Amino acid sequence: MTAVTAPSDALRRLLDLLASGASTEQLAHVVVAARAGGALDAADLAALASAGELALRIRETLAEHQRREAQLTALFETASELAALSDPDTVLRSIVRRARALLGVDVSYLSLNNEAEGKTYIRVSDGSVSAEFQQIVLGMGEGLGGLVAQTARPYATSDYFNDDRFKHTRHIDSGVEDEGLTAILGVPLAIGPKVLGVLFASDRATREFSADEVALLSSLADHAAIALDSANLLDQTRRAVAELNEANATMERAEDAHDRLTDLVLRGGDLPDVAGAVADVLHGALTVYDADGTLLASSAEPVALDPDALAAARTTGRAVSTKDNWVCAVQAGPELLGSLVLAGRAGLSDPDRRLFERAGVVTALLLMLRRSVVRAEDEVRGELLTDLLTAPGRNPRALLARGRRLGIDLSAPHAVLVAHADGGSRRRVASAAARHATLVGVHAEEVVLLATGDPDELARRVAADLGSATGRPVTVGAAGPASGPSAIAEAHAEAARCVRALLALGRTGEGAAMAGLGFLGQLLGDRADLDAFVRQTLGPVLDYDERRGTELVATLRAYFANGSQLARTKDVLHVHVNTVVQRLERVASLLGEDWQAPDRALEIQLALRLHRLRDA
Repeated sequence: MTAVTAPSDALRRLLDLLASGASTEQLAHVVVAARAGGALDAADLAALASAGELALRIRETLAEHQRREAQLTALFETASELAALSDPDTVLRSIVRRARALLGVDVSYLSLNNEAEGKTYIRVSDGSVSAEFQQIVLGMGEGLGGLVAQTARPYATSDYFNDDRFKHTRHIDSGVEDEGLTAILGVPLAIGPKVLGVLFASDRATREFSADEVALLSSLADHAAIALDSANLLDQTRRAVAELNEANATMERAEDAHDRLTDLVLRGGDLPDVAGAVADVLHGALTVYDADGTLLASSAEPVALDPDALAAARTTGRAVSTKDNWVCAVQAGPELLGSLVLAGRAGLSDPDRRLFERAGVVTALLLMLRRSVVRAEDEVRGELLTDLLTAPGRNPRALLARGRRLGIDLSAPHAVLVAHADGGSRRRVASAAARHATLVGVHAEEVVLLATGDPDELARRVAADLGSATGRPVTVGAAGPASGPSAIAEAHAEAARCVRALLALGRTGEGAAMAGLGFLGQLLGDRADLDAFVRQTLGPVLDYDERRGTELVATLRAYFANGSQLARTKDVLHVHVNTVVQRLERVASLLGEDWQAPDRALEIQLALRLHRLRDA
């Protein structure tokens, strides 16, 4: 260093050092060197010392200005960075990272308030290594952070654990100790009077936070609160736009579904078409039932109906969820018309639920239309059936023409069936019988069917099916086949007598034709075919005698005529008893082992008498 020989040299040296940004030590050394040189008198040294002190103050002022300039630059940069961020989580991470860098602390972190719970949760941190610390939850007024969140004022401590200003709790202190923190500064994140959370700066060693540092962190918190609030508003706006777009899409989907279902109805679509359309819209499988639980249509494998869920749907008027399915009642006012079961959709959003319920309304319209059409057709068919059975000879050609308009050829052979059910709705029986009949209706308080096929077989099948469908015994008598109005009317009368005979015999719930009643059918029928009865009863035995030249028929006559006693029979026939036994065994092989049962034996005896009369 150049020796100081005059006060002007020392002053020039101080100014050069200030201009070059020299350190405090370098400035102080100028005065020390001047004193050591001995070239200056006491007055000059005093003046130089005063100038040195002034230079040091100027140096500190310049340093403070530089520090403030750096902080302001950092704040502007932070504000610019925060303004460019739109995601709340990204904003929070940027805030704590900037806080740690500006204050030069070990750990920075931020908590957000939950006003409903009255707590503040640590959301993000920078420099933290303790999982327990990162999960701290502070109640309002608890610890340093809880006090800041409650009062909206900054608080700082150089030694948290020895500072009794704060309410210490076990779980807060445990987390702070696990992180190893000692000095903590917390400032509020606030928008006006509303506190959003707390921003913290902390060190693992003792440290006194200056007023400038508190102000700096508070300024950062103010910028951060505005940025966070803006990001939250932007996020809410985005969600609102997304929800609006979703609502628009849902409305368009609902309108499309409504138009699709309406178009189906207007084009004459039936329940299977509606089931398929609804299943396609809701991405599930739909099953349609009527009011009695009978399957009407299904888009896939039918799904069973839950009666409890249907009852709940009727009560609430809304679709009801079961464990795996959704059930919607199909109603017209209080009247239950049917039900819908949606499978394959464990959860339904509100828009989809409304779509499902709208499908119930469309299904109700279809069922009402179907009911109106059926009633109209029933009236026309019922009038035809009534005229056919009560006045077949009045205008046969007109009856045949009316039948053709309904797609029925009355000139073709038809079996006539009469179905009797004690109690219950005859309309329901007729509805269930429609799938078996060419023409069906209610006449003289009984359900009458015209069908094609063997009368006896039809009667048995229809009786079984109607009994299953209605849950009560249905007795069916049959006659025919008959062709033309007059013959059909006569067959109806015979079928009605057959029903009465079945009921009189205690065979309720069964079905038969007169021929199926054996000799009773021959006695009760108007067109008894005696040869057919004899052939049906004794045919195998007659054929055997004719082929072999045996006397099985004569043996049967003698056997029954003598009270079924072998000894008396062999005397009448003049043969050995073993011969009688052998002949009867042959009869059993031809007619069946039950040929001596009372009912069979009676029919065999009647057939034997008719055979003898025919031969005579």
